[in-house]
Amino acid sequence: MREASCSWPAWQGSNKFFMTQSIRFFTALWLAICISMAAAVSLGMTRFAYALLLPPMRDDLSWTYTIAGSMNTFNAVGYLIGALITPSMLKRWGAVSVLIGGAFMASLLMALTGFFSETPILLLQRLLAGAVSAAVFVSGGLLAARLGSHWPAQSGLLLGLYYGGTGWGIVLSALFVPAALLAANEQSFVHPWAWAWWALALACFVMTLVLFAIRLPMKNGTAELKPLNTLDETPAHQARKMHWPDWLFGLAGYGLFGVGYIGYMTFVVAVLREQGASASQITFFYALLGFAVVASSRIWAGLLNRYRGGQSLSILKWVGLPMAREGFSGAFFFLPAPCYWAPSWRGSKNLFRKTEALSDVVARIFAIEFSQQRGPNKTAS
Repeated sequence: MREASCSWPAWQGSNKFFMTQSIRFFTALWLAICISMAAAVSLGMTRFAYALLLPPMRDDLSWTYTIAGSMNTFNAVGYLIGALITPSMLKRWGAVSVLIGGAFMASLLMALTGFFSETPILLLQRLLAGAVSAAVFVSGGLLAARLGSHWPAQSGLLLGLYYGGTGWGIVLSALFVPAALLAANEQSFVHPWAWAWWALALACFVMTLVLFAIRLPMKNGTAELKPLNTLDETPAHQARKMHWPDWLFGLAGYGLFGVGYIGYMTFVVAVLREQGASASQITFFYALLGFAVVASSRIWAGLLNRYRGGQSLSILKWVGLPMAREGFSGAFFFLPAPCYWAPSWRGSKNLFRKTEALSDVVARIFAIEFSQQRGPNKTAS
């Protein structure tokens, strides 16, 4: 097994870096798969599982579609707050600690959801769950990017594996939620949807324990790259600042994506149910959606390796546009999963200067989450 190369590709700029340690490719692959459990917890289950639970909760609690949409609006607000405070948490505690602590809190909040039926409390739960999910998602992305830096030629695959973890979370949700609802109904439980939240929380706790068990390999395998010599180091106050006008169109694209996808993911199961789809058909549909997200990490890895800026995102948007026009809105989940976030971590030669990289990610999340605060309610109305 050959060791990772210490050479740095020309696209990263003039600064040369060396690796703090050698890391074999299969070790990097294994760590990327393990870290992807953070994406499964933070997005695939904590966030997207709500689409499966919306119909039974709406029927049981007599919600209007506005209230149902507000649950994800509050989740988006919490996600935005979490994204804004995550850089300071990373600076204080480090990415691995934030990742594990956030995953534990997300699991706990999901478990607590099953004990309450009051709308204000559930709105607060969605708000807090969004905040901790953002911390998990951002810190996991940072770890995956550092991991990819050890193998620049395979960074697209390694990043894609992490973001593909969201798909595994969606698949697990599609399997666990119907089974838990069925078991609760057989036992004539007062609020059957509570069992589903507890089942999801248990799965998230298990994945959090796995992340805790591999915390030392994660720290060692995702060590931050350092400059070749002190002359290449740039003080934090001299790090290149974001020039906001240059990001206007990019942030607008992220914002429009946020408006569309969160409305789709919030109500798609409810729409299928109203159209007469059976429980097995909904499970198959949602699981297929998750598998599509997982597959995207491998299918688009070559494109991500070739283009280091926003080209891959632009290309995939044009590919997905005809499918969306014909009604295949879910195709967008098959297209962009790794491509939306890869430019955040790899867009400049100053990639590993935390201030710049994290401000980039926070800006992208801000655009998406601000839009998502409107998406569910706009769709509901």
